[in-house]
Amino acid sequence: MSLSAHPAPTEQRFTDPAPATAAPSGPVLGIDFGGTKMAVGVADRTGRLLVADRIPTDPERGAQQALDRALDLADRLLAEVSAAPAAVGIASPGVIRDDGIDLAPNVPGWDRLRLADAVRDRLGVSVVPVANDLNAAALAELRLGALRDVDPGLVVGLGTGVAAAVTVGGRVLAGHRGAAGEIAYAVTGGAWFDRSMLEQVFSGKALDRLAARSGLTGGAAALCAEAARPGPAQDALRSRLDELARHLATCCLLLDPGRVVLVGGVARNPLVRELLVERLTEVLPYRPEVVLSDFPDDAALLGAVTMAAEAASAGVS
Repeated sequence: MSLSAHPAPTEQRFTDPAPATAAPSGPVLGIDFGGTKMAVGVADRTGRLLVADRIPTDPERGAQQALDRALDLADRLLAEVSAAPAAVGIASPGVIRDDGIDLAPNVPGWDRLRLADAVRDRLGVSVVPVANDLNAAALAELRLGALRDVDPGLVVGLGTGVAAAVTVGGRVLAGHRGAAGEIAYAVTGGAWFDRSMLEQVFSGKALDRLAARSGLTGGAAALCAEAARPGPAQDALRSRLDELARHLATCCLLLDPGRVVLVGGVARNPLVRELLVERLTEVLPYRPEVVLSDFPDDAALLGAVTMAAEAASAGVS
């Protein structure tokens, strides 16, 4: 098993120094709603970002303010390019329904939002595809990133939460209810009646809590830094990562992926990647290549603009 790590993209606001002219039918807009940050970008029909920005979600303030501020940002970016979008792609945590969102607990009130309707009403755009954020990231990997010409593929999101996305035959597998890959709900622990969910054991939020209990300031990043040397922090991180590795090993045995792509802030930590690869190497009879996404922070945004471009070309609402 091999591991390829590429430099993480800057988290600063960026504008293409010499934007190419968008296709005559107009640019597209992408919005990535995350538990920690929200990213908005305007792109041409090839998916190349012309201008983009990100802002904090401030989840403790609730869902409506996050949605309103993201749409304010979208208005500002569209004003910069002086064009109305042909379509808007949305990436969101959870399982998307027409009348709400399931399995998105990190922002209070998120389950009650109707994202496509809100975007249509605010921006006056009729073509608004919406997808789970990791599924959007997987689409970006298929079209632009590490899963081009790879089949099947597995994308693992290690950020605020933990999730997976499966790609087969050049498509992202949604599942019967749109919940394929929701490994955050995988059963962990010993006795069945003393069980917990994987996301409570290994995720950005879980590592933040562990860091606080260990007297470390700086959350998951501080914990991972402390775990680089032998001691209680390293033991704790290894124990929790072992739980993640067990479930990912099962995913690999079920799917037999050609490549596993890691995305998200926690995935950027070299120790996390090295330990994960070490564990998978020990147990898998057929070992996929494990790589860090070329755009670990922007995969979902790029997936959102890709969804918008493909939907606009197809005339899908």
